[in-house]
Amino acid sequence: METVEPKLTQAKTPVFDFSPLLSPNKVYPFSANPMKRILIATKTIALATFLLTITNSHAQTPASSPSPTPSPTPAPVAIKAGRLLDVKTGKIANNVFILIENHRIKSIGNAAPAGIRVIDLSNAFVMPGMVDCHAHILGDLSDQSPGASFRMSSAKKTLWGMKNLKVWLAKGFTALRDAGEDDLGYGQLALRDAINAGWIDGPRMQSSGNFVSLNGGHGDSEDFIAPDQELPLRPNIADTVDDVARAVRRDIKYGADWIKLMGTGGVADLTSDFKVQELSEEQMAKAVEVAHRAGKRVMVHAEGTEGIKAAVRAGVDTIEHGTMLDDEGAALMAQKGTWLVPTLYTFQHGVELGTSHGQDPISLAKTKEIVAHQQPAFTRALNAHLKIAVGIDDEPQFLPKEVEALVRAGMTPLQALQAATINGAELLKWSDRIGTIEPEKFADIIAIDGNPIQDINAIEKVVFVMKDGVTIKNDLAAAAGSKN
Repeated sequence: METVEPKLTQAKTPVFDFSPLLSPNKVYPFSANPMKRILIATKTIALATFLLTITNSHAQTPASSPSPTPSPTPAPVAIKAGRLLDVKTGKIANNVFILIENHRIKSIGNAAPAGIRVIDLSNAFVMPGMVDCHAHILGDLSDQSPGASFRMSSAKKTLWGMKNLKVWLAKGFTALRDAGEDDLGYGQLALRDAINAGWIDGPRMQSSGNFVSLNGGHGDSEDFIAPDQELPLRPNIADTVDDVARAVRRDIKYGADWIKLMGTGGVADLTSDFKVQELSEEQMAKAVEVAHRAGKRVMVHAEGTEGIKAAVRAGVDTIEHGTMLDDEGAALMAQKGTWLVPTLYTFQHGVELGTSHGQDPISLAKTKEIVAHQQPAFTRALNAHLKIAVGIDDEPQFLPKEVEALVRAGMTPLQALQAATINGAELLKWSDRIGTIEPEKFADIIAIDGNPIQDINAIEKVVFVMKDGVTIKNDLAAAAGSKN
């Protein structure tokens, strides 16, 4: 992509780089006509001036530091919680009132505040909104067929994303981290910004960009295409250290909060081996260097043993999956403070579905093999006291299943709820605003019909969701209304 060169001097090098104002997935022809070039430059400067005027405050605040939804401030409200969970300690307080004002929790007490509307959750179990640290929000997430992404435009994937985000909220997940998309138009970043601007409802978000992958690696979306039908190389493909730096800079240029690397092979593609390291340690270290210098962080898809350890040595922030984690890798992660997002259920679910949703038999065979490695690796993670957060890596309707899978794999119900709340908030560096129900935190609050501390399966019965002090879902009020 060439940059516009206003005729301000005789210098041959571009004076301004307006490419960040252009769409990342569109090629812009550069006119040889000098008058047209001047006209383009003039219009672009005007557009740049306008955008800088209206986005100056946004430019000073990274997208990973969301403010309250800029909608009219809701009237103060109180929640009467029959049982309120302190996720830090596991203690449950009975019949308490949570006062919410200006999107945040103002106080917690035993008496109803005077003159304030009360939401009655006296028969429910109240806890903080949950955090999904491995989401993919774009497109039809139920379609597991090879090439599914190529049958859908960026615009349609983004519209699907709007629909999907409502499910995250309905399931009680009021924050998420998108773990990367193959959409060259970065629809996930547009949705993140739309949520922050108050245009649409959705969880508060941080997001990766595209998948930084080797040619033919797990993040190469064209692995199913015949060699004589090959498409132009996509900008996320990186075979050298310099290629990685370029791909990372592109994601940062278009607004990514995280960089997603494909450190090993995976399951969904037809060609890679999940046991084999793909990006070299040097490539991953370069990604970390470039990302951290820009104030961004790095997550790595890593299933094979050597790929996990190489990624940790390279200084990445989180390991996704960790399927074949060994004792040495677990000790290294503990030493470095590297997070693990294990995504246990998505593979178990893949085995349950078989080929019914388009999963190729090659992928299904790999999925079955991965499930056999899950328990030993997760036990090592627990024994090493690794920092673990919840991530679904599947359709959002199955979010509770991941929390349940963590308990089946050895966590206590409280530990699993902590992984879904305070741990997720810490991973996102949002502990000062979400993850617990405390004064000054954002009012991201959910209620459950049942007690998940006693029976983790109760997590599937989310009956109330509030985000930013605004009620998103209240099945209890709907049920009460139907009885009147």
